[in-house]
Amino acid sequence: PRTYFGSLAKAIVGTRAQTAFDRGVNSVSWLLIRFMLVMVPVVFLINGLMKGEWWDALLFALAVAVGLTPEMLPMIVSANLAKGAVAMAKRKVVVKRLNAIQNLGAMDVLCTDKTGTLTQDKIILEHHVDTHGQKNQSVLALAWLNSHYQSGIKNLMDQAVIYFSENESGFVQPQGYSKVDEMPFDFVRRRLSIVVKDSQSNHLLVCKGAVEEMLSIATHMEENGKVIPLDDQRRDAMLAMANDYNKDGFRVLEVATRDIPKAEAKRLYSTADEHDLIIRGFLTFLDPPKESAGPAIAALMDIGVAVKVLTGDNAIVTTRICRQVGLEPGEPVLGPQIETLSDTALQQLVEERTVFAKLTPLQKSRVLKALQANGHTVGFLGDGINDAPALRDADVGISVDSGTDIAKESADIILLEKSLMVLEEGVIKGRETFGNIMKYLNMTASSNFGNVF
Repeated sequence: PRTYFGSLAKAIVGTRAQTAFDRGVNSVSWLLIRFMLVMVPVVFLINGLMKGEWWDALLFALAVAVGLTPEMLPMIVSANLAKGAVAMAKRKVVVKRLNAIQNLGAMDVLCTDKTGTLTQDKIILEHHVDTHGQKNQSVLALAWLNSHYQSGIKNLMDQAVIYFSENESGFVQPQGYSKVDEMPFDFVRRRLSIVVKDSQSNHLLVCKGAVEEMLSIATHMEENGKVIPLDDQRRDAMLAMANDYNKDGFRVLEVATRDIPKAEAKRLYSTADEHDLIIRGFLTFLDPPKESAGPAIAALMDIGVAVKVLTGDNAIVTTRICRQVGLEPGEPVLGPQIETLSDTALQQLVEERTVFAKLTPLQKSRVLKALQANGHTVGFLGDGINDAPALRDADVGISVDSGTDIAKESADIILLEKSLMVLEEGVIKGRETFGNIMKYLNMTASSNFGNVF
């Protein structure tokens, strides 16, 4: 694939890799087959040499081969997994793939996204301020234009902007604008731009996105109604303001514009037109953690499941949320750092760290695969488009009912209720299922070996 979204699409289609459970069943099957291939000739030769009846020895050897084969294994496995799925259904958990029950029980590392999984799936717009932190209605108006006219899948932040605008007293939606084009959000640029025109056909580019990525394409800022150059000191001041909001638990976006001269106006725009922007202000969003997130994480850790957070959000907000749910974040690892690491170095790093922030979807998958390469059975809990590759690559992918369609399609298990406490019950149920399968194997093997000898 030549595009970023092409590589993302490729990651979620095609043949799915074997899970830990599939590999385990295959391993046991081949072990028994190899044992049978060794025992049958030995039994045949010993019996033939001792009794001299080679035909009878052959028939007896074939009987031994049949006796050593756990012919009921597929049915026992399916029956136990189905029983686990029924038990999970009573807890309002949909199991799309039966093997996921056992993988859930074998899971020793749970990687989770932050937004919509550890946090509530309702984001609230708290502040719309200028570059000095003062409430500003024009910033809200620009944000409304951007969120209203973008035609992609509206995320929770767009919904929060539109909902707030509709309920903000004194706010008047901008009139007389029509959409010209848009540059959709992606996980590399981390921003979204739309181009609108007014009644005089003047084109205006309105962009909102992550603070650092916005500052990288901005050259000016608005201050007290005047547009002034954006120097390093002012950039640092805006980064410091964003960090202060982050430390208070807010997610922060910047809003910027560019007036497009009529001589440069056109029907189709591209990301190359995102340049020389004027920073107009900030939007801050509150994304509180779920009440069940803390108890669920504590319960999982009590039964031996380590929890790691893999998110596209920034490190400051993520570490704050982690502490609120009782998870010690340690030193976060950022996506750009992962990009420079070899697979071997990453495999060592994932054992030492808990929080991985500012990740692209493919970087989430890479972290997950590094854990699998270290011998872990890894689950992934996510609900967004950017979680789809990791949900597919995990030994057990878990999504929530409020997740995007592509996330639910990629997942093995879907939680229909908001509570995460069902995860602990699922792990225990998976371990019970594995125990029942092992009981059958032990009983069958000992019984058949006894019959042989």
